[in-house]
Amino acid sequence: MSVTEMFSHIQGFLSADQDIREDIRKVVQMLEQTAREILTVLQSVHQPSGFKEIPIKCARARELFCTVRTTIADLKTKFPMEQYYRFHEHWRFVLQRLVFLATFVVYLETEALVIREEVAKILGIEVVREKGFHLDVEDYLAGVLIMASELSRLAVNSVTSGDYTRPLRISNFINELDSGFRLLNLKNDPLRKRYDGLKYDVKKIEEVVYDLSIRGLTKEAETSGGDK
Repeated sequence: MSVTEMFSHIQGFLSADQDIREDIRKVVQMLEQTAREILTVLQSVHQPSGFKEIPIKCARARELFCTVRTTIADLKTKFPMEQYYRFHEHWRFVLQRLVFLATFVVYLETEALVIREEVAKILGIEVVREKGFHLDVEDYLAGVLIMASELSRLAVNSVTSGDYTRPLRISNFINELDSGFRLLNLKNDPLRKRYDGLKYDVKKIEEVVYDLSIRGLTKEAETSGGDK
């Protein structure tokens, strides 16, 4: 093979690779749009009347996750599955956002942390690498950490809405989450930085609870029992 033929062959490979990446980008843009729609639906829970609408908003978000599953099914056809990590950077960010949205929906419904397997089911993907398009542990953890930041915001807005029991429950949940992350030896730099942000979320929520305490509102909430 001559030098010219060799480089022509390389150009063919590069062109094919660029075509795959362009196809992936188009589908990822659709995922990003749906993620924005889900976030818009869920953001209303931060409004004064939003807590009463949580079941309705979560149901609407789950409907939109049907679109997510359809789009991801299309994404799976755009590249050789054995090259998942070669193209992973294209959808890594939006996948973490979708994990955040899924974990937030489940928290609003149950006030519990959803496991990775259930998140994968919501997204229509696998948890085992060998089975194809999957949710790896680091993407799951990154999404959970984004959700923690959203909960710190929810704690503040709960007080504004006159719900004094919710910040206490959020505080307990976030502290358990923090304890769990402390068990992990995080080597991934971006994930480690996100975890550093959890410390600020814990502090922010503790300040909310402390403020309620000195105002005597925690005792009032405990006496009334509060509604979830």
